[in-house]
Amino acid sequence: MVAGATSQASATQRTYPIAPGVQINVRSGPGTHFSIVRTLPAGSSVPIYCQCPGETVTGTYGTTKIWDNIANGQFVSDAYVQTGSDGYVAPACS
Repeated sequence: MVAGATSQASATQRTYPIAPGVQINVRSGPGTHFSIVRTLPAGSSVPIYCQCPGETVTGTYGTTKIWDNIANGQFVSDAYVQTGSDGYVAPACS
């Protein structure tokens, strides 16, 4: 089981936009077989506290195994988050 975020939001926490026009499912772990915790509406932005490898997903921004931890026990596929990178932009989840 992947642990949740190791730190909470600060006043300077950067957020990243999700793909335009896309509602994104937030999962309890890094894969589509994990339960849906909530759904983010189109136009949302998310913080990324840490990232981890998980199920491969193809989305608006390509195909990736990277999953972004956006809150304690909440993950979204990086394939739908505009980070400006094909790699990791946050520390590895512990």
